[in-house]
Amino acid sequence: MNIKSTILGLSALLLAGMVQAQDGWNFPTDPAKEAKARELNAAYTDYMQSEQYVEATKPLHWLLVNVPELNESLYINGTKIYDAASKATTDEAQTRIYQDSVIVLYEKRGELYNNEKNWIENKAYYGYTYYKDDQDKLKEPIADFEKSMELNGTLSSNLVAAYFNLVYRNYAYHEAYTGEEILSIHDKLQAILDKAAAEGDDVSSAKSNLEQLLIAMELIDCDFIENKMGPKLAADPTNESLADQIFKYSVQYKCFSSKAFLQALEMKHAKEPSFSTSQVIAMRYMQEDNAAKAEQMWTQALSLAENSSQKAESQMELSKIYAKQGKKSAARSAAKEAANLDSSITADVYNMIAGMYMNSFNDCKAGVSVIKDRAIFIAAYNAYQRAGNSSGMAQARAQFPSKEEVFAEGMQVGQSLSTGCWVGETVTLATRD
Repeated sequence: MNIKSTILGLSALLLAGMVQAQDGWNFPTDPAKEAKARELNAAYTDYMQSEQYVEATKPLHWLLVNVPELNESLYINGTKIYDAASKATTDEAQTRIYQDSVIVLYEKRGELYNNEKNWIENKAYYGYTYYKDDQDKLKEPIADFEKSMELNGTLSSNLVAAYFNLVYRNYAYHEAYTGEEILSIHDKLQAILDKAAAEGDDVSSAKSNLEQLLIAMELIDCDFIENKMGPKLAADPTNESLADQIFKYSVQYKCFSSKAFLQALEMKHAKEPSFSTSQVIAMRYMQEDNAAKAEQMWTQALSLAENSSQKAESQMELSKIYAKQGKKSAARSAAKEAANLDSSITADVYNMIAGMYMNSFNDCKAGVSVIKDRAIFIAAYNAYQRAGNSSGMAQARAQFPSKEEVFAEGMQVGQSLSTGCWVGETVTLATRD
């Protein structure tokens, strides 16, 4: 050692003598071995303080082999020394020896001092930096991350991305997980990040890394949700956690047509009913041509609506269902109520009503009076006019009675006329010519 190192060494030796008189130090009872231990303890400390980490490994190694229970500081300082030494050497083989020594020190420390939960995260992170590219050894830091979560109930948010990176690599190299297992791990880590974000931490980068890795695994698509996750939910319809996963990923990957999504959505709705969940379920039932269930869900959506716009949408959708079911009067009433709630859909409402009138001619005609039978087209014309639909008005007017027909039945243009049937309107008689 140089003069500076010698002075530092003497200082460290004196300090060590003072500290080592305190509890926690276990020097050998043999005087010669005790002197050796004191000397080398001071020497490695000197080297460490001088940032001569490779040199520090030599006296430290003797202490670890000959007096492993000397003090926990051997392991606290030792991990720092061996890690720094691994960065100081250019020999790849020696680098790996130093890295492995860091992990061994943690394991020995756990055996001697039984305080693994205090440092297991650090061991996991060292393992990640050393072994992430080693197909065979990357499982070791994965186990340490899992052990950390087991012992501490969580993981530091700044280590979440490192752990999931290892999961990604383990899946890529060894197909070590099922898709469902990866999603479960991902969701646990996402929950950790959400909690950290709620406490004010910036976890945007970690969240981005998680999602990029998940996408890179190419696990999730609509087929996976429907054929892998769906059957499991069908077999266990009370599994809320799985239902939440299916719902989340169906929305994320736009898989809205699957049966799995519908089942998950129904579970979510049963637990937390809302206008939006009622709305989507109703739309799915309409896609499946299940008008009865769609009507039930839109009726519920109406009761859960939070504003007039949502109420108007519910009424309009109910009117379409009623029309499809042949309940024309109910369809008209619901449509008019929708227009009262939201004037912006007035044109749509009256176009719909006019269309129902136009299509009701054959059902409503009595065959006694051409004029009375065709009065329904005048009602349709009026509805199209209110909708501002000139094309529809022209189509309806083309079906008005002719002047000749009005004269033949002894009626006059401009007189009031009842349409009868379900339409039940009074119109002003007009002709097409």
